[in-house]
Amino acid sequence: MFSSSNLSIIRDGAMGEGMIHAYPAASLDQHQKVAIMHLHRRLFSGFLSFILPLVVGAALPLSASFAESGVTDQKIILGQSAAFSGPAAQLGIQMNAGAKAYFDSVNEQGGVFGRQIEIIKADDKYEADLAAANTKRLIEKDDVFALFGYVGTPTSNAALPIFTQAGVPFFAPVTGAQSLREPLNRQVFNIRASYFDETEHLVEKLANVGIKNIAVFYQNDAYGRAGLEGVQRALKKMNLELVEAATVERNSTDVKGAVSKILPKRPAAIIQISAYASCAAYIKEMRKAGYNGQFYNVSFVGSQALADALGKDGEGVVISQVVPFPWSSSTPVLAEYTKLMQKAGVKEPNFSSLEGFIAAKVFVEGLKRAGKDLTRAKLVKALETINMKNYNGGGFDVNFSGSNHSGSKFVEMTMITKDKKFLN
Repeated sequence: MFSSSNLSIIRDGAMGEGMIHAYPAASLDQHQKVAIMHLHRRLFSGFLSFILPLVVGAALPLSASFAESGVTDQKIILGQSAAFSGPAAQLGIQMNAGAKAYFDSVNEQGGVFGRQIEIIKADDKYEADLAAANTKRLIEKDDVFALFGYVGTPTSNAALPIFTQAGVPFFAPVTGAQSLREPLNRQVFNIRASYFDETEHLVEKLANVGIKNIAVFYQNDAYGRAGLEGVQRALKKMNLELVEAATVERNSTDVKGAVSKILPKRPAAIIQISAYASCAAYIKEMRKAGYNGQFYNVSFVGSQALADALGKDGEGVVISQVVPFPWSSSTPVLAEYTKLMQKAGVKEPNFSSLEGFIAAKVFVEGLKRAGKDLTRAKLVKALETINMKNYNGGGFDVNFSGSNHSGSKFVEMTMITKDKKFLN
């Protein structure tokens, strides 16, 4: 037996390339000792070439080794599932157009800490199953940093468990449903007022002018039921009762059943909680049937799309809004919106694109506050610091905190004119 201190190693080419053998050091001649020294140098050099990259890699900053999903040195990638085709398409198209106009402006100025903002669009046709599938793909395949500007209650609800489990921020969904507000979900940030806020405002306005005989036409899904609940809550506050309620299926314009159910009750006003295609169909059919009462809608209806669909039947139809009047330039955010939309080639402003624009503006503020080493957790914390005391929204106040992710309660009323425009 030989102790390790008395052993030397030598490569034996005759016994096969790469075979290493041990010999007693005292038995080696000078030529063999020189060969061993060269072999040691080669082995040590090979060892360094193997181990150094591992050592250097381990010493790199965590941000380089463990980059956040959807964030590179050049890009921040967002995902948006919305209706880009089908009966509710204008809601998704306009929301995206407004957001893109603002993001493009930021990108032209160098982005946020040198990163360009990119949105990957996915068409869900305003269907919950498609929204869920899109959400999984955006998170798992496209590896987005955050989800932005989803359109609708059923679609957002379908995405809710997916992005919550993945820890992905869900910013500015176009819905006023309580399911995206209560209980508090730290991933969800709402820019618009809730349906409870909107419907309470509508009912109060009606009651104040002596209209107490109210019916509801609503979409038979989570969105419609959320709006119906809001109306019922508001009526109860004023000791009033709902005269009648009738439904329409999502993405349908078959309103005959709803007409026959509500028309005999002759309500003074009908509050509609649906998308523009079905609401337009219902108004037209009720007018044909001789109904002369008033129609009121919540903002999600898609104001311009509703006005376009109604034509001459739109005069006098009222819509509550959750963003300011986009045809005004009286505030900095509206002036900026008008300028950047025109630059993007969009001549006609509308409420939906303004909502997307405002949402993008607030989101960028969150990115800036999150800092250069961007993570999802840092974005959430940064957004929670935004409030009207330290953020100038240019005429649209946003108030977030650690316990409140519903940033606005802004609601005002508009009316469609005979030429498909709006009065404020």
